[in-house]
Amino acid sequence: MSAFNNAGFGLHADSLTMYAQDPWVTLPVAVAVILGGIGFPVLLELLRHRRRRQLTGRRRWSLHFRLTVVTTAVLLALGTVLTCALEWGNDDTLGPFDWHKKILAGFFHSAMSRTAGFNSVDVGAMTDATLLLTCMLMFVGGGSAGTAGGIKVSTFAVLGAAMLAEVRGEPHSGVLGRKLAPHVLRQALTVALAGVGFVMTATLALLVVVDKPFEEVLFEAVSAFGTVGLSTGITGDLPTSGRLIVIVLMFVGRLGPVTLVSALALRERTRRYQLPEERPVIG
Repeated sequence: MSAFNNAGFGLHADSLTMYAQDPWVTLPVAVAVILGGIGFPVLLELLRHRRRRQLTGRRRWSLHFRLTVVTTAVLLALGTVLTCALEWGNDDTLGPFDWHKKILAGFFHSAMSRTAGFNSVDVGAMTDATLLLTCMLMFVGGGSAGTAGGIKVSTFAVLGAAMLAEVRGEPHSGVLGRKLAPHVLRQALTVALAGVGFVMTATLALLVVVDKPFEEVLFEAVSAFGTVGLSTGITGDLPTSGRLIVIVLMFVGRLGPVTLVSALALRERTRRYQLPEERPVIG
């Protein structure tokens, strides 16, 4: 239940560290986390298309389905490879494990960084590079309309497609054989920049009230915004003001992106005139 809903609550004080090398525990938990975090629209489409294929023999996936599944798979694989590479020789995390158990633990951490919150190794003992990688994964989060937090993988994919189109000099952004509407790009950019603003503001506020290293405070803020629950161990040491900041950030991180996109969609209107065009210097 905790895994599917990406809650991260466990019955042990050290989460799942005692099962770090047990695939019969970590893999089912990881699968439940991925299914819950990938988003209910994806799960619903999967069920509908299974029935449709039985009736018509044809299957056609929507852009949202393909975009979410592909981006999720890429982030999971990339997170696994980089986590293993960065922690392979760390005696406090993956170092003592056999090579195949290191890959298992690396995959588990990559999946949990998508807002699940379980951990099979000591997060506080990870290198700064791994903490930064985890922050990036937590900020992106999981799929839209699911149990995960973050800015969502579809937002990340849309921004990546827009950047790639700009680098190529193409007039329109497209992904997986489909053209992206301009308002989708604006919404993705708004959600991402708002997320960065929330995290930076909360990090600054926490640094004022907490005497902890910057990387640990930033990790705590990103984890709260993504409703992940991972921590380097400073959560219990936060004063009341620090805990209130984390609580507010968790609430904003869970409802903020959904509310913001809904508000933008409701406020969308057609302007009956066009302003004169001019290009400022960029970069």
